[in-house]
Amino acid sequence: MANHPAAADAHAAANQATHASTEASGTPEHHAEPTAFGLAPPAWIALAMTAVLLILIWKRVPALIGTALDRKIAGIREQLDEAAQLRAEAEAIKAEYEAKAAQAGAEAATMLKRARAEADGIVRQAETDAAALVERRTRMAEDKIAAAERAALDEVRAKAARAATAAAEALIRDRLDAAADKPMVDATIADLGKGR
Repeated sequence: MANHPAAADAHAAANQATHASTEASGTPEHHAEPTAFGLAPPAWIALAMTAVLLILIWKRVPALIGTALDRKIAGIREQLDEAAQLRAEAEAIKAEYEAKAAQAGAEAATMLKRARAEADGIVRQAETDAAALVERRTRMAEDKIAAAERAALDEVRAKAARAATAAAEALIRDRLDAAADKPMVDATIADLGKGR
């Protein structure tokens, strides 16, 4: 054991000399890597990874992952199929509503056309009826005016005839007497005799 501390001191002195020479030369110090059972750390890492992979394969983890992924893919496919079906239904409903809208538009256009034709017919009929009514009223007014004119003329004539009769009667009464009647009656009879 006595030699052992001396060897350690020698080893330490050698290390210091190496360290001093390394610092003097400017090159980094090189350490030996530790090993266990003759394997370096990268070998142990590779060995651990291999062990983990073997355990995963032994426990069938890739198969489980594959099954889970297959289930997920199947679920996604079902959702896509359902979405495609919903889209097809939506497009069918949209097409149906577009057809109904087009049909409603055509019906509205037909109804509008029919309503305009009926309105035009009503306007024409109203114009015809109004013209006929105006003509009838005009004729009635003209007939009333003509009747009023005739009545006025008849009344004027009647008044004129009454006035003429009254004037003639007054004139005859004033100018004719029994003596004046005889020559007139004789002249009238003579005129009658000449006519034969």
